[in-house]
This record gives sequence, C-alpha cells and structure tokens, in this order.
Amino acid sequence: MTDSTAQPELMSEISRRRFFDRMTDGLYGVALTSLLGQQSQAFAAEETHHAQRLPENLKPRSPHFKPRATSVIHLCMQGGPSQVDLFDPKPALKKYHGQTAPRELTGNAVFETDRTGKLMQSPFAFKRHGKSGAWVSDALPHIAQEVDQMTIVRSMYNVHPNHEPAIYKMQSGQTFPGHPALGSWITYGLGNENQNLPAYVVLADPSNRLPVNNVDNWMSGYLSPLYQGTRMKATGSPLLNLAPDYAHAEQVSRNKQQLLKQLDRMHQKQRPGQQELEARIQNYEMAANMQLEATETLDISQETSDTLNMYGIDQKETDSFGRRCLLARRLVEKGVRFVQLYTRGQMWDNHSKIQKSLLSACGQTDLPVAGLLKDLRQRGLLDSTLVLWGGEFGRLPTAQITSSAKMNVAGRDHGPYGFSAWMAGGGVKQGLVYGNTDEVGYASVENRVSIQDWHATVLHLLGLDHERLVYERNGLGERLTHQFSTNVVHDIIA
Repeated sequence: MTDSTAQPELMSEISRRRFFDRMTDGLYGVALTSLLGQQSQAFAAEETHHAQRLPENLKPRSPHFKPRATSVIHLCMQGGPSQVDLFDPKPALKKYHGQTAPRELTGNAVFETDRTGKLMQSPFAFKRHGKSGAWVSDALPHIAQEVDQMTIVRSMYNVHPNHEPAIYKMQSGQTFPGHPALGSWITYGLGNENQNLPAYVVLADPSNRLPVNNVDNWMSGYLSPLYQGTRMKATGSPLLNLAPDYAHAEQVSRNKQQLLKQLDRMHQKQRPGQQELEARIQNYEMAANMQLEATETLDISQETSDTLNMYGIDQKETDSFGRRCLLARRLVEKGVRFVQLYTRGQMWDNHSKIQKSLLSACGQTDLPVAGLLKDLRQRGLLDSTLVLWGGEFGRLPTAQITSSAKMNVAGRDHGPYGFSAWMAGGGVKQGLVYGNTDEVGYASVENRVSIQDWHATVLHLLGLDHERLVYERNGLGERLTHQFSTNVVHDIIA
C-alpha cells in the first residue's frame, strides 16, 4: 500500500490559524522535553549524591567533608541516669518535695500517672564548676572537674519509656531490632585507619552477663557483618583463640597465611555476591594480623602508675570500668574508629533507694571517665576523639511510691521525655550547657534534641552527612536517621 492518500494532506497549503496552532504544540513539546530533562538530571544527580553503595571492606574512606573528629568513644550508661540528680538541678523539687506536682508545673505530662506521683527533691547537693559554671551534683565529683571540656545537653528526649525499645532507638535509630547500630554505620561510612584491628570494638562488662538487648547493641543489621562490633575482653587474652596453639617459624607462618588467602579468594571467585562469605574471609585475614597487634594494644602493663591511678585501676570500686576506659584510649590511639563501653547490667535503673544505688553507679564510673578525658587531653587525642556519655533515657522527677512517709527509700521511674547527656572533644564546644527541661525536669522544652538529631550531629562531627550516608537494599535507601525532621545541632559545634 502506498502513502499516496496522505500526500494531499501533506502537500496542502497550511492556513495561518493552523500554523500558529501547530507552533504552540511544538513550543509545549519543547518546554515539556526541557522540564523532563531537568527532572531526569535532578534524579540522576540525587541518586549519585545519595545512593552509591560503599565498598564492602574496612579500608579508610574519605568523609563527605572535613571532619572535626576521627574516632568515637561511646560510654553507654544503660538504665537511665537521673538528670535531676546529676546535671539538671530543679529548685521546684525542693519546694514541692512530698507533694503532688502542681498542674501548672506538669502541663507537659504525657501520661497522667506521671503527674500523680509525689515530687522528690534530689538527695545530692549541686554546685557550679569550672569556668563555665555548669551545675553538677556531688555524686560526680571527678567528672565535675572536667565540665569545661564538655557540652552538656539537658534537652534530650526519647520516644519510648521501656528499656528495650529505647535502647534500640539510641543505638540504631529505630525502636525494634534488625537495624545497624551507630558504630556500624560509622565504620561503613569511614572504614578503619588500622587494618590490623577491628574498626568497631565493644568493651562490655567482664562478667558473662550481656547488656540489655544483648549483642543487638552492636549488630550490623542489613550491612555487611564486617561492620558489626567485635567484643574484646579487658583482662587475659582479648579474644578467644587469638594465639596459635604452637609456634611456627616466621617464614612458615607467612607462607601458610599467603596460601590460605589465595585459596579463600579462589573459593570466593566461584561464589560472587555472597556478602557473608566476603566478610568471613576478611575477618579471618584480620584475625591473623591481630595476633600480634591486639595483644600489644590491650597490654596495659606498659602504662605508668600515674596513668593507672588516673583511671582508678587496682581500686576495687573502679578497676573494672577503669581498665576498659584505658583500653578505649589505647584503641583509638592505634587507629580504631569506634569503641563502645558498657557498665555492669542496669546499674543506672534506680527504681528504689536512689541515694544508695545511684551513688554506687557513679562511684564505679566517675573517676574512670574523668581519667579518660584527662588522659586524652594530655596526649593531644581529645581534639580528634569524640567522647559520648549517656543512657537511653533519664528518670521522672517523682518518687516511685505512693506514700510520702517512704521518701527516704524511694527511687525514680523511667523518664524518656527530657534527660541529660554530654559530649566532649571531637569538635564540640567546651563548657556549654545546651537546652533545658521544664521546672521539675519532666520534659525537654527548650532546644529539644531528639535521638535522630543526636545521631546526625555525631555523624556531622565525623565529616558524614546523615542524608548521604545511605545503604541501598531492595530499592530502599536505608540510613541511620530515618525521620525527615532530623537536624544537626550546629549550636553545640565549635
């Protein structure tokens, strides 16, 4: 069939009206094409900007911008340290001690049961400390001497009043398991400076009792197992089976390791895309390198007696946590990216006899933590090391009893709506108190800082943009800060 029937139409004369009508169609088409092209370029730029998956290894990587800190020591005070007994004095608690909270002071109460308890004044005395004049109670006499190095954030808040969900939120940004921990995201983004040591080290209590949520605290979730935390011991061999059963000649050991490496890579080449296999091979290779360096790094016998005393080592109350604080300093000194310390059990969960139980928790950690800050500063490491201190929430300003006659044995229930945490070193302002809770310390009301804001700020100090630190899986761009309302707290950055 020929197209002769179409020729008359094509060859016919175009009227003036038809010409301008068709011309506008062309302009619309050009405009639409231009807009679609701009949108396509924007999407492409956004995908390049956000969605590039990083290599599955621990080699050091460049941050998104110039970092203020290169390593982190996270002091996990699980249980909920009481802000109104440590960093946030409230005169109203003394004025209304033993009374039901006046409505005008508790208008922020989320639950009516939080309001009906008897207000309880702190059994500890507060004083101003340092050039900054920050308030700290006498339960923390050693940390009080270091306030000029800190930013104390009084306006933190969490979204859940129970330990397990609140800890998941603090560690991973979500209230349920399965997501990578903060340390895993950081090592995914930055790798490690030292290829002979793990990038993410966990120093838990030496007893067999794991913290609440167990190993989920340092899990890598859907990230490669390379980025999960490696638990090390503070005494004895840092890892099980670290040393070989018997010694080989150095050249024999080297040849053996080289042969194993070649065999592993041959095995891996036949099984591409198996993330766990790649992680396992890299972990075995690191284990061989660790045999010498990990043992030396965690050998504190090289330290002076003055340093050991600074951390409270060989003192019954402070030895355990003091050893781990010292090891944290030695690890970041050797190039480890993220070190996480846990206290014994839930010793900050002071539901009863708060004067005794809180004082015990402080007594075990106060001197070691102050020693860590002092030691890092003296060695010139505090500028590049970000130290984080805090729990998953704080405590309520009310006594966890119904009778005012028993106030002397009372404790406090969980208080997620406003609590205190602090940062030191690594680019944060020195001697700053940021934000406030209401008159009785129930909820944060000024310069409120959410958990995701805290995460974003930590990443920012390390040179990572929380919106660009993305892991693509199943078509989703996963990130640590899931909420759209996340903000870096620039006011606390020096």
